[in-house]
Amino acid sequence: MADLFGSHEEQPLEHRIVSLGCSPSTHNRVLQGTSGISPEMALRLSKALGRTPESWLAIQNNHYLWQARLTLNLDTDERVDFHAT
Repeated sequence: MADLFGSHEEQPLEHRIVSLGCSPSTHNRVLQGTSGISPEMALRLSKALGRTPESWLAIQNNHYLWQARLTLNLDTDERVDFHAT
């Protein structure tokens, strides 16, 4: 996530992240990618850094999908056809 806002001209990311109202350890976990972005954090990130809360959640969901694609084997799964009765 630091890559998204690491070179902001107004003030360094570290100064802007303090305004999130969370502990420094929470900031660090989110920036390092060891903690996910919750809806509450998405609202805070939107307020402090810009972008919409929805875009922050989309970034997190895309990351989750990427991780799942790396680890999940779908070779034996089959499509289920649902028929209306």
